[in-house]
Amino acid sequence: MRDGNEAAAGAALLSWYDRQARVMPWRVGPADRAAGVRPDPYHVWLSEVMLQQTTVAAVRDYFRRFTARWPGVADLAAAEDGAVMAEWAGLGYYARARNLLKCARAVATAGGRFPETAEGLRALPGIGPYTAAAVAAIAFDEPAVVVDGNVERVVARLWAVETPMPAAKPALIERAGRLTPRRRPGDHAQAMMDLGATICTPRNPACALCPVSDFCAAKARGIAAELPRKTPKPEKPTRFGLAYVAFAPDGGVLLERRPDKGLLGGMLGFPGSDWAETAPAPCPPLAADWTPLSHEVRHTFTHFHLRLRVFVAQTEGEGFTPKSEFSPAALPTVMRKVWDLAEAGALPRRGDAPAPRDI
Repeated sequence: MRDGNEAAAGAALLSWYDRQARVMPWRVGPADRAAGVRPDPYHVWLSEVMLQQTTVAAVRDYFRRFTARWPGVADLAAAEDGAVMAEWAGLGYYARARNLLKCARAVATAGGRFPETAEGLRALPGIGPYTAAAVAAIAFDEPAVVVDGNVERVVARLWAVETPMPAAKPALIERAGRLTPRRRPGDHAQAMMDLGATICTPRNPACALCPVSDFCAAKARGIAAELPRKTPKPEKPTRFGLAYVAFAPDGGVLLERRPDKGLLGGMLGFPGSDWAETAPAPCPPLAADWTPLSHEVRHTFTHFHLRLRVFVAQTEGEGFTPKSEFSPAALPTVMRKVWDLAEAGALPRRGDAPAPRDI
């Protein structure tokens, strides 16, 4: 994009957004917004936290369940930690759920109103530069510069920025700032996100449908699909661990809540070892006839691959969660995989015999 064309490109983008804006359960569309309907800051904040590292398709149902159960920030602030963590199960990046509660309680303590500026929002627990800018722009029309992965891709192509990521980030933020208008900054931010998600996609961008293709330097040079360039990521290491699933005779299951800090912090799971670069020593949570399953659980986190050996036992003891109170859906994804494998492996002792499997 040539300098000086930012206003024209921004106008073309907003005109397209007025016609093609995606419908989201947390979004106030451009027509309603023009009629004076204001976005709910609670909805904007909640959706932005949920959408970090997650797709819109995955978040829709979570958002609906959260807002049905906790309609406002004060309701969420008063919720029990375990209930929120259970509703969050499956979304991943569980530190977000812990920070969600901390932030809700800070807002409720301060009177129940979110700050209306990015600077004020950043003072809240768990809100970083991106979320603060997104809430300030979308909920309060502050001309904050909102830059997520979609926006980075759009800007890299508009200006044909060939510096690989993440080194290109400062330049992309600066150029995104040039595009951000003082009028309708919230709609502009959402238009940039929609453009990156639906047209200016990572692979095979639909340049023929793009409302700003006339301004795009990468399209003119025929390199749009190659941008943004990325520095190769190092190979993820593999860690190993053990998980123990104990069944009581009445169908109860032995569970534990993980420490608040660390991976899967505050979530329910099965007792087990630490996750290390070498196979850990056995560490059963109680004396029982533990049977190792022939297959293992494999799961990938952001920074490493995990391989878990699973042991099952049928035994008696204290601290078992009754069958009526146990819901596999409340477990984080890796622990649901452990459950699926353990349940299949335990079935032969219940009169059924499906083959266990890698999960």
